[in-house]
Amino acid sequence: MSQTRLLGNWKTSAGFAIPTVGWLFWFLIIPLGIVIAYSFATKGLYGGVVYSWSFSNYARTVEWIYLRVLGNSVLLAAMTAVFCLLLGYPMAYLMATSLPRTRSMLLILVVIPFWTNFVVRAYATKLLFGGLSSGPWIVLVGMVTNYLPFMILPLYVSIEKFDFTLLEAAKDLGASRVQLLRSVLLPLTKRGIVTGVILVFTPALGEFVIPDLLGGARTMLIGNLITEQFLKTRDWPFGSSLSLVLILMVILSLILYFHFQGSDEGDPISYAD
Repeated sequence: MSQTRLLGNWKTSAGFAIPTVGWLFWFLIIPLGIVIAYSFATKGLYGGVVYSWSFSNYARTVEWIYLRVLGNSVLLAAMTAVFCLLLGYPMAYLMATSLPRTRSMLLILVVIPFWTNFVVRAYATKLLFGGLSSGPWIVLVGMVTNYLPFMILPLYVSIEKFDFTLLEAAKDLGASRVQLLRSVLLPLTKRGIVTGVILVFTPALGEFVIPDLLGGARTMLIGNLITEQFLKTRDWPFGSSLSLVLILMVILSLILYFHFQGSDEGDPISYAD
């Protein structure tokens, strides 16, 4: 009787999962398979795709000019994550330690940018700083401005769960402010830091709207390069290979995230949250 009930529950759960699995298969697995197939093809004479088994596109991705673009993209994404962390941590700490009414107001201010279109926010940054000068630093400002909430929210959740009596105990033991931050607060909110860095670094790595609007032709990143291959030069096979390289880098960042998460769960200090 119990086995029949379990089998019925399993069938019901599987039935509810069918729409989700079908959506992922149709809009994720199949498009990804097409991209993989294109990456081994070659560009046709008039921009078409000639299906032939070739690794020439992946060989092009390791050329110096493209490696430099990829390196600039990684550097910009890393700098975006670092600046978002430096700016977001004090804001998240202020939110977590404020009164409930003030905390709610600050949380609304952080969420308000999500009510505005991403492109509109990028244009607003361009209007604000575009008249002064242009260059990579404006792209960095635009990236930090748009991705800062993705850093603040996980940091806020992590700091809100923090046991602040640990800071008082450390003060009684003679710890300085630097020691409180380095040895108590930062280690016990490491999960929020790692989550925020991943949430900022991953989309920033493939960003192309902000560099295109704020940096123009002088700022070429991996996202802009992929866009040009598909829309301008119509070299879909090479654009597909670049896209897969970017996907692999994102997967690598997620593997690092789960690695840090697993080590955090295995650390006894994490249970003080």
